[in-house]
Amino acid sequence: MSNTDTCNDSRRTMELDNQDLEILKILQVDVRTAIERIADQVGLSTASVQRRLKRLRDNHVISSDVAVVEPKAVGQTMTFLLHVELDRDNLDFLVVFKKKMRNEPRVQQCYYVTGESDFILIVTAKDMEDFDALTQELFFDDSNVRRYKTSVVMERTKVSLALPLG
Repeated sequence: MSNTDTCNDSRRTMELDNQDLEILKILQVDVRTAIERIADQVGLSTASVQRRLKRLRDNHVISSDVAVVEPKAVGQTMTFLLHVELDRDNLDFLVVFKKKMRNEPRVQQCYYVTGESDFILIVTAKDMEDFDALTQELFFDDSNVRRYKTSVVMERTKVSLALPLG
C-alpha cells in the first residue's frame, strides 16, 4: 500500500497523507482523544490537526462520530446474522427492501451482496420472542422475500468498524 491513499466520494477525491492516516488510526481507537494528544502523536500543531479533522469530515472520510453501546446494557441480549433472498430482482423491490432495512433500528448492518443471498443482515433483539416479531414484520409480511436463513451469535468475539490504515 502506498503512503498516499485515496478516498472516493461522489463529489471529489481526497488524497490522504501519512499524518492523515495516523490521525484516523488514533480516532478509530478512541474518538474522544484530545486534539493536543493527537497533535503530539503525529507531530503537528493543534491548529493543523483541527484543520485536517475538518477536511476529513467535510470530505466524508470520517462519516460519523458515534458512541458504541454495549448491547446487553440496553437489553439487546441477542445478535443474529441473516441471509435474505428476494423473490424478484426488480429495482423497485430492491429500493423498498433497502429502505425498510434502513428504517428498522434492530437492523444494525445491511449488505447487498452477490452469491446465494441478496442481503446479509446483522440484527439485534431483546430475546427470541422479539426476534420472532421482527422476522414477522420484515419477512413474513413481505411477499418479495423468498427465504431467509438465520445464525444466532453465541459470542461477540470481535466487533469493530475500524479499517486497516497504512
